[in-house]
Amino acid sequence: MGNRGRANERGRTKPAVIGGMIAVVVGGAGFGVYTVYGGGAAADDSASTAAERKPAVKTGPLSATEVKSAATTFLTAWQSGDVTKAAATTNDTAAARTLLTGYGKEARIEDVTLTPGTRSGAKMPFSVKGTVSYNGRTKALSYDSQLTVVRRAEDGKPLVDWQSSVVHPDLEDGDRLVTGEAGTPPVKALDRDGGELTAAKYPSLGTVLDGLREKYGKKAGGKAGIELRVIRKGSSGDSAKATENDEGTPDKTLLELSKGTPGTVRTTLNPSLQATAEEQVAKKPKASLVMTKASTGEILAVANSGRGFNTAFQGSLAPGSTMKIISASLLIDKGLASIDKQHPCPKFSTYGGWKFQNDDKFEIKGGTFKASFARSCNTAFISQAKELSDDDLTKQAQEVFGLGKNDWSIGVSSFDGAVPVQSDAQMAASLIGQGGVRMNPLNMASVVATAKTGTFRQPYLVSPDVDDRTLAKAPRSLSSSTRAQLQELLQYTAAAGTAAEAMAGLGPDSGAKTGSAEVDGQKKPNGWFTAWKGDLAAAGVVQQGGHGGEAAGPLVAAMLKAGS
Repeated sequence: MGNRGRANERGRTKPAVIGGMIAVVVGGAGFGVYTVYGGGAAADDSASTAAERKPAVKTGPLSATEVKSAATTFLTAWQSGDVTKAAATTNDTAAARTLLTGYGKEARIEDVTLTPGTRSGAKMPFSVKGTVSYNGRTKALSYDSQLTVVRRAEDGKPLVDWQSSVVHPDLEDGDRLVTGEAGTPPVKALDRDGGELTAAKYPSLGTVLDGLREKYGKKAGGKAGIELRVIRKGSSGDSAKATENDEGTPDKTLLELSKGTPGTVRTTLNPSLQATAEEQVAKKPKASLVMTKASTGEILAVANSGRGFNTAFQGSLAPGSTMKIISASLLIDKGLASIDKQHPCPKFSTYGGWKFQNDDKFEIKGGTFKASFARSCNTAFISQAKELSDDDLTKQAQEVFGLGKNDWSIGVSSFDGAVPVQSDAQMAASLIGQGGVRMNPLNMASVVATAKTGTFRQPYLVSPDVDDRTLAKAPRSLSSSTRAQLQELLQYTAAAGTAAEAMAGLGPDSGAKTGSAEVDGQKKPNGWFTAWKGDLAAAGVVQQGGHGGEAAGPLVAAMLKAGS
């Protein structure tokens, strides 16, 4: 109190008493500070804080009236086309405005009628009826949805809790509704005889038919249908590609205004051989088969046990000892092996710091290269690695067998093999189909066809005449000597080697090679088998199937017998 008194004396100002309060004014440079002192009723009122003067925020459960009022306001605004007002009644105005605007402009839904149902707590179901119109085509649309009303935290106001599913139950946040042409026009795929190919008749062809539509839908003269679709967040919206978002949820057709008119694409598939291929892969889990016409490259059949991925065309697997067809041609070309000359096949062979061995650690003492090939001796190939350059096998695969150049164009997506340049132990492992070598049944059917005919002919499912595309070629053919020796190796393997049991009864004009490829984490290796009979070439793999002769051999042999 003493300090206050001295301050007043220095300022020579006496406080003025107003209505029982003392008001003190302190002058300053261009501003005033007002402080109120006093007691009584007036002083008590002025002491209230700003927070105490704010209206109370309503909390607690929403009443039936609040839910109905908020829902009705939202639905009425949406139905009338007042997107701004409808969005303002939600707790995410921007997202609501975007999706509701697209409902009319992108989805082209008109004459909307929204009818509330019976409230259940904070939820309000409602029915939707409207008309979808696009380029003169119109179709009625009806479905049920629901919304939930919540309180806004800052003021307790009832608002629609915004979710994309309010607009349509199939929508997830970030999705949109679009009406328009359904991507690429459909195609009617035909076999070589003119019969229609369908996934219902040939289950393995689902991915192939999708690929044909993607590549030839617009070229084959078809016309896309008109659809109302859910386009997933992150999806391209092209229904022909079965597009999906990062979580694997595909786009979805909600309403078809008109069916597309399919174009026609003729393939090289043989209907009876395709049926046989389907039967054969059904016998084994994770089996894949391909058959081609060796002299032309025409693909006669393709089948997979699984329906989700076309391993036969697009797989990338170590081919195991079937790779020895290419490796043998290389060794013969370089004079490092000859069918009737003695060739080492010890129990073990070391190269690049790795110790390689044969199955069951067998050895052939004083045997020929033909005997080693027929029994699939690994060390017969590893022992020659020191005589080869790192890129020799890669060049042989590319220049003679047409593999690994990424230039095949078969009519749908495919992988044309990989034989990368490697060194040391990995290079040696590549000679026996391990290391970095990767193939699929299409590749290995082509390999055995090249061994039979001497010249690489790129496999194809659709004739290049359809779209004037250029088929891949290899710079050189097998020499007549190498071709003759390679054919004899394959014939002997089919008659008296590891392929003999599966190839029994197919006659002298046939040849085969087995393979088993070890895969990390698998208890059993992948079993491979590739063979020819006359002008037919076929290959197959059974993943985790064990030895190739037992796993894939019977399937490939059945295909050759069916085509003979």
